Amino acid sequence: MIEKTIKYTDFNGVEREETFCFHISKAEMARREFTTEGTYTEYLKKVAKEKDSVKLYKIFEDFIALSYGVKSDDGKRFIKTDENGTPLFNKFKETPAYDELIIELFDAEKAAKFMRGVFPKDITDRVSEEDIKKAMQ
Repeated sequence: MIEKTIKYTDFNGVEREETFCFHISKAEMARREFTTEGTYTEYLKKVAKEKDSVKLYKIFEDFIALSYGVKSDDGKRFIKTDENGTPLFNKFKETPAYDELIIELFDAEKAAKFMRGVFPKDITDRVSEEDIKKAMQ
């Protein structure tokens, strides 16, 4: 899990700085890996190699949507839906903070750091930030 502090100006013109949490569990990564034709990892490599900006944008958006949530007070859970089952990402996407984050991810170095930060630690132990950055360039 990573905590990301984002500065933005809200729709009332008020400058704000908030910290948001992002995490992708092993189960979520496994679901992506095994439900993508080929594998998700192969798909990511293919898109990075092709430098397809449309697909790359969709990947960034997917990573943010999949990883956005709130850590429970006791630290035992990472909550991604509200009491009605609606993804918390839906509300986050409507904020200028989301705009700031998605634009920031167009920088290969920042994208690599973010993507590596949301992965479970044992996965990041196998993939370096440099590897991700090279794939994004």
